[in-house]
Amino acid sequence: MSTKDEIRVGGRTIALSNPDKELFPDEGITKAELVDFYRTVSRPMLTHLRGRPMAMERHPDGYGGKSFFHKDVPDYFPDWIHRKEVAKEDRTVTMAVCDDAASLAYLANQACITPHPWLSRIDRLDCPDRLIFDLDPPGEDFEIVRWAAHKLGDLLTTELGLRPAVMTTGSRGLHLVLLLDRRTDFDTTRAFARQVADLLAARHPEKLTTEVRKNKRRGRLYLDTQRNAYAQTSVAPYAVRARPHAPVATPLEWDELDDPRIGPRHWTLRTLPDRLSGHGDPWTGLSRCRRSLGPARRQLNALVQEDAS
Repeated sequence: MSTKDEIRVGGRTIALSNPDKELFPDEGITKAELVDFYRTVSRPMLTHLRGRPMAMERHPDGYGGKSFFHKDVPDYFPDWIHRKEVAKEDRTVTMAVCDDAASLAYLANQACITPHPWLSRIDRLDCPDRLIFDLDPPGEDFEIVRWAAHKLGDLLTTELGLRPAVMTTGSRGLHLVLLLDRRTDFDTTRAFARQVADLLAARHPEKLTTEVRKNKRRGRLYLDTQRNAYAQTSVAPYAVRARPHAPVATPLEWDELDDPRIGPRHWTLRTLPDRLSGHGDPWTGLSRCRRSLGPARRQLNALVQEDAS
């Protein structure tokens, strides 16, 4: 085996299979380049992956070929890849837990282009430590997403005392993320998210909706809170997406939302490392924004009653 066919990461030797395989043929982005990207972003990215079951979005034939979501750990994965057996409906599934840079590199070599972690950790699977609002445009106009993110961020921050973070998804829209103290179960968390979305949609019924059925949205932006449930996943910050040019889900500073140059696929596998080296990770210290939902739930109920009167 030649030196280019294996790499050393965190004390582990990882054999690369078909490192010159082009996963993004239009850009000439190879599997080796994907592995190198995930090594580069591993420090900030692992803060959002450690201790969480993870679904692997794998594209062995490149992003335009056949793909699949791999939830269970294959038998051939090395023993040092951490695992967690989780309950799913009437059975259990043994899932990968990506706790270190070597695991992240190994998964990239398995053509896992996009990791999708749970919103809860393995030591308390029923209580999420993240809440996600998913904002996608009803068409192709990203300006409505910017506007909705600011409105939702103001409601969460100014009126409910929470500290949301914002990121591009690398696909069509934005995620607003709340860090929680893990004292609230998924049903309560999801109900809170839906109540927030309902309140904001009621304030701006011409632009926003919580209507699940697309044919009833009438061109309005859907405030999606559906992923806030047990065993649901969310795209990881700094994950590459299986889209043209290999866009990356990228954490933002709030004031960056006002930059018209920045859209949901602004940063890519090849440009994101320069952002990190020059700008740093906008979510450094995000753990200080962790909050309990108790006070916010009480304030939300008061706002709903006040708006209804």
